[in-house]
Amino acid sequence: MADGSSGRDDPRFRQINSFKDYFDVDLARTHTFTQRASAAKIDPGALESQHQSLLRDGFVIIENLVSPSQLEQLRSEANVHLDKPGRNSFEGERTQRLYGLPEKCRSADDFVTHPLILAHLDRLLKPNYLLSQAQIINILTGSPAQPLHIDDGFYPWPSPRPALSVATVFAIDDFTENNGATVAIPGSHLWREGRVPQDSDTRVKAVMSAGSCILFLGNLWHGGGENYSGSSRLAFTGQYCEPYLRTQENYFLSVSKETAASVSEDMRRLLGYSIHPPFMGMVNGMHPKRALPMPALND
Repeated sequence: MADGSSGRDDPRFRQINSFKDYFDVDLARTHTFTQRASAAKIDPGALESQHQSLLRDGFVIIENLVSPSQLEQLRSEANVHLDKPGRNSFEGERTQRLYGLPEKCRSADDFVTHPLILAHLDRLLKPNYLLSQAQIINILTGSPAQPLHIDDGFYPWPSPRPALSVATVFAIDDFTENNGATVAIPGSHLWREGRVPQDSDTRVKAVMSAGSCILFLGNLWHGGGENYSGSSRLAFTGQYCEPYLRTQENYFLSVSKETAASVSEDMRRLLGYSIHPPFMGMVNGMHPKRALPMPALND
């Protein structure tokens, strides 16, 4: 793919001998295939154990991923915007949701790009996977349970199939038995097409302390639990999808170019400023980072 570099006439890049050469190869030269930052500090044994649980059950609960100071910073930024009621019964009429976090809540980046989460995504999705949506979810007391659902059911690909997306829910408040902890059905990511939850299916509540996270596959049946605790329950959720799929949130409109230029390379890649070979994501035949102010080009 042309990127405007001085070597664009180099015959090594102009000669394409087969469709596979064109389809599978990163053809950019100045801004090449976006490599994720090293995950060398991740314990490979813990990562593998969690990965196997994820493949078996469709989810895994990981304790104490973010610090109290990170939680309080995100809570403080989010509370400024949490002033609207829920939009419908599925999202929760007594559930407040905040969208557009990469622009509104800069501290959410620490949750979106947590190294352990990205290490799992590297195993589950193709390179240059995307952030499909990121939300703050505040389930108010008196909210009924959310209908069980799968997050990537809007992609028309019948089951059983691989997950096309992966999601996190981080507890900003403690998740308890009675305040709306996420409910999941173990193994439901393996169900055949047309099967829906029954009362007899085993259900697990993601009871966990603040700073912990439930990581789950996009084709796992799950939902927010009923909150009858007398207090609200605050959480962050991030959903990620394969790089060839349309994202739920349009970050090119909700995130300014100035913000996109200032974030980390991991975050910028997740927002869509990357290329899925050979050219998905291009702008005028060039890498999308070329449309950003200069700081992004210096990474």
